[in-house]
Amino acid sequence: MDNYDVECALEICDVCKHFGGIIATDHINIMARSNTIFGIIGPNGAGKTTLFNLITGIYKPTSGDILLYGKSLVGKLPYEIACEGVARTFQNIRLFNDLTVYENLHIAYQKSITYTIFDGILKTKKCKEQEAKCAEISEQMLKSVGLWELKDQLARNLPYGLQRKLEIARALITNPKVMLLDEPAAGMNEEESEQLSGIIKDIRNNNDITIIVIDHHMDVIMDVCDEITVINFGKQLVTGSPYDIQNNSEVIDAYLGVGD
Repeated sequence: MDNYDVECALEICDVCKHFGGIIATDHINIMARSNTIFGIIGPNGAGKTTLFNLITGIYKPTSGDILLYGKSLVGKLPYEIACEGVARTFQNIRLFNDLTVYENLHIAYQKSITYTIFDGILKTKKCKEQEAKCAEISEQMLKSVGLWELKDQLARNLPYGLQRKLEIARALITNPKVMLLDEPAAGMNEEESEQLSGIIKDIRNNNDITIIVIDHHMDVIMDVCDEITVINFGKQLVTGSPYDIQNNSEVIDAYLGVGD
């Protein structure tokens, strides 16, 4: 990997995924540069979430490779990929519903906890220091998404839009190199989508992180993304800047409304 481009955080290299006779992804190539926001759009069933499942090790590619800063992720288990620095949210929200907002973040932070069970029982200095750090970072994350005042609420009692924000904060507290957001604006109204766009851009601006986002909300995608790829029936249609995508006649016809 000596010739690997250090500016590229995540690279999907000619990836194919077959489910029997169904080709879910067909020779997909994506290069997401460090500290950028990369969007993936396409209709339902295009293969977008399949790509996320390939990146996170839920599926293994039929062919091709997936690189995180030049290191292949193919063949690793999901928890190993998480330890390498990939975090994600899900199309269907997956919170710990019977735990509080704060407890959801505290559990996710365990990736960074190194004290032993004996440190915990004895309340050693190491335990106290790491728990204090967890509390500090959890507060910071919850404030960044506007949830600090609701820290003691059960996750299940949050409105849908706030549950989405909590899931993003929970992913972020794992200190990922790359964060995958699967339809974060789903179910949000215009005002909530606008707030989400601001949160996503703030996360990128305030953290050393690359964000890959899938969404059907074109206002969010066009607002936050530096680069976008369009896929349809598993095939890559075009990749470019938001301006390029908005002005591509094939994309306009297929996804953004048929032109006159």
